Amino acid sequence: MLTLRGRAALAAGASARWASRVTGRGAGAMIGGLVAMTLDSSILRQLGQGRRTVVVTGTNGKSTTTRMTAAALATVGPVASNSEGANMDAGLVAALAGARSAQLAALEVDEMHVPHVSDAVDPSVIVLLNLSRDQLDRVGEINHIERTLRGGLARHPGAVIVANCDDVLMTSAAYDNPNVVWVAAGGSWAGDSVSCPRSGEIIVRDGVSWYSTGSDFKRPSPQWWFDDTHIYGPDGLVLPMTLALPGAVNRGNATQAVAAAVALGADPAAAVAAVSGVDEVAGRYRTVQVGSHTARILLAKNPAGWQEALSMVDKHGAGVVIAVNGQVPDGEDLSWLWDVRFEHFGDTQVVAAGERGTDLAVRLGYADVEHTLVHDTVAAIDSCPPGHVEVIANYTAFLQLNRRIS
Repeated sequence: MLTLRGRAALAAGASARWASRVTGRGAGAMIGGLVAMTLDSSILRQLGQGRRTVVVTGTNGKSTTTRMTAAALATVGPVASNSEGANMDAGLVAALAGARSAQLAALEVDEMHVPHVSDAVDPSVIVLLNLSRDQLDRVGEINHIERTLRGGLARHPGAVIVANCDDVLMTSAAYDNPNVVWVAAGGSWAGDSVSCPRSGEIIVRDGVSWYSTGSDFKRPSPQWWFDDTHIYGPDGLVLPMTLALPGAVNRGNATQAVAAAVALGADPAAAVAAVSGVDEVAGRYRTVQVGSHTARILLAKNPAGWQEALSMVDKHGAGVVIAVNGQVPDGEDLSWLWDVRFEHFGDTQVVAAGERGTDLAVRLGYADVEHTLVHDTVAAIDSCPPGHVEVIANYTAFLQLNRRIS
C-alpha cells in the first residue's frame, strides 16, 4: 500500500517522464524515477511490497537473463521488469511503478547496488551470474564486490539464491547461504579468479571442477545444467532447449532463468519454451539493414564479455566491425583491450571503429590481425564488401549505433 507521499512522488515522477518524452530528451524512465525518489526516499521499498521478486546480477548477462526470467515468469502471471536495462534505483522505481498491479517482478540490478536494493524489495530469488573485471575506474576491485554481495545476501537468509557454481567469485558470495540452487552455467573466463576469495590460496581447475588449495571451498554439485541440446534439472528433469539467441553463454543464462522461474512456481517445460522465444534484448543480437549490408549487433563491455562476443562472431561473412569508445560509462581506461584475444580472425576483413578506434587498431596490429581504421561505425560497415557484417561494440558505441540505425 502506497503512502500519500508515495502516491504524490509517483505522480510527480510521471509528470517528469511525460515532459522528458514530449521535449525529445529521452524515454523519461530515469528522470521519472529520480524525481519520485527525491520526493520519497522509501518509494522503492513501497513499490516492492507484496510482490515476489527475482533480482538478477552479475558482470555480464544481466539484461539477457532478466529478459529470459521475465519471459519465464510470465507463464505464471503479469511481470514488472526493467527490460531496457536501467539497473540502478531510479530505473527500478520506474519499472515497478509502470506495472503496479503485477505480483511478480524480474529486476536487473547493478552488482554494487544489490545489497541495498535487496533490503528494499526483499527478493524471493537472487540470481548470481558471474563476477569479473569491469570498468575499474568506475566499478572498483571485484573481490570487494564479492565481499559486499556476500554480506548483502547474509541479510536475506529466506531468499533462494540461484548461483553459477562455475564462477568462483559468485560461488563464494552464495556459499554460506542456507538456500542455494546451484547451476552449472559456464565460466570460460577464469582470469579474475586465480586465487580463492576466502583464503587467498590458489584455485586449482580440473576440467569443469575447481577447488581451493587452502580450504574446503570447492565447486558445488549443480542441480541444473545444460548441453548443446537439452537442459537438465532436479529429479531427473530433461527437456530439449533450442534458443533463438546464440552462444553457450546464453544457454547458461537461460538455465539460470529457468531455475529462478521454477523456484517461483513456473512449470519447467513452459519456462524453457518461454526463454527459447527471446530473440532480442534491448537491441542486442538483432540483425538490421545498414545501407547495402545486413548487420548483426553484439554488445561487449569488459574482457570476459568481449571474449564471449568474439566466440559468437561469424567469421565467414563480409566483415567484422569492432567499435570502441572510451566515455565514462565504458570506462575511460581501455587497457583491458590487451586482455582480449583478438588473434583468431584469419582472413576475415576486420575494421576498427569508434572514438577510440586508434587504440583498438594498435591492439589489432600487435595481434597480427589485418584491419582498416574507420572511426565512424556506420561508415565502417559501409566499407566492408557486400553481404553480412558482424558488429561488436562497447556500451556507448552500441547506443550511438542503435540511435543512428533505428
